[in-house]
Amino acid sequence: MTSHFDAVDGDHRIWTVPNVISMARLLLVPVVLVLILNGFGVLAVVTLAVAGLSDYVDGYIARRFDQMSKLGKLLDPMADRLFIAVTLIGMAARALIPWWLVAAIAARELLVGLTLPVLARRGFPGYPVHLAGKAGTMALMYAFPLLLLAEVDGVVGEVSYVIGWAAVLWGVFLYWCAGALYLHQFRDVLRTGARARPAL
Repeated sequence: MTSHFDAVDGDHRIWTVPNVISMARLLLVPVVLVLILNGFGVLAVVTLAVAGLSDYVDGYIARRFDQMSKLGKLLDPMADRLFIAVTLIGMAARALIPWWLVAAIAARELLVGLTLPVLARRGFPGYPVHLAGKAGTMALMYAFPLLLLAEVDGVVGEVSYVIGWAAVLWGVFLYWCAGALYLHQFRDVLRTGARARPAL
């Protein structure tokens, strides 16, 4: 197929150090939601920062010690999306952000997600990560903690509000750009009838 996709990863290791860290990070997802819903914005930001640091650590360990695996490639983006989802829902439920923002991000996820079963039947585990997608996700991961800090009185809250909304709008734009790239690749798969080649 196409150079857009990597060959299927044959490494099915589960109990690697990076995977254990990723699993532990997933346990923080409901913690973030509870903290936001109960008005502990600063603690939620600290928890998100810990999750972000663990994301960097498990990625470094995976590359440095050759512990990359198929499961790890699924857990990392899953964790990022879950943190974004619970943060969005929690903040919208408390009227810290409008529901249209939740809809804009959810619509992109739904649109791309509907193509994944078709790719899986053709042997592709998912889409390769694009710079636009990584940049968009990173912008959103920074934006929502800043908007949580906007509740703090004084200069910190005001600056966080302005920078947070700038990052949100930029992140949503990049998120949709990445989505458009994924849909373009999906169209190519359908048009060419391509299937994945197992990794050697």
